[in-house]
Amino acid sequence: MKITWTEFATRSLKWIFNYYVENANRNVAHKIRKQILESTRHLTKYPEIGQVEPNLKKLGQKHRYLVSGNYKVIYRIEIEKKEIIVSDVFDTRQNPTKMNDNKRDLD
Repeated sequence: MKITWTEFATRSLKWIFNYYVENANRNVAHKIRKQILESTRHLTKYPEIGQVEPNLKKLGQKHRYLVSGNYKVIYRIEIEKKEIIVSDVFDTRQNPTKMNDNKRDLD
């Protein structure tokens, strides 16, 4: 299986990186980004390692998540395409209902 990041997930990761560059330093930002990216590596062999994401059940796409520090890496498995799609990196310190907010903007 291959891992594909959506544009939204990529923007989330960039936003997190930029936040830590501005509020901590570049080394911290790189460390957090690396930790998030490394957390997804096991998905190619063990795609169901993450728990089902209860806040996204209503979408019916069987989203799962991995925890990396303060972040949930949200993904779904496309068995037919042999692909894992990372759709979001969500800060767990936020209200979880924000996951479903159509107005959520990372720009």
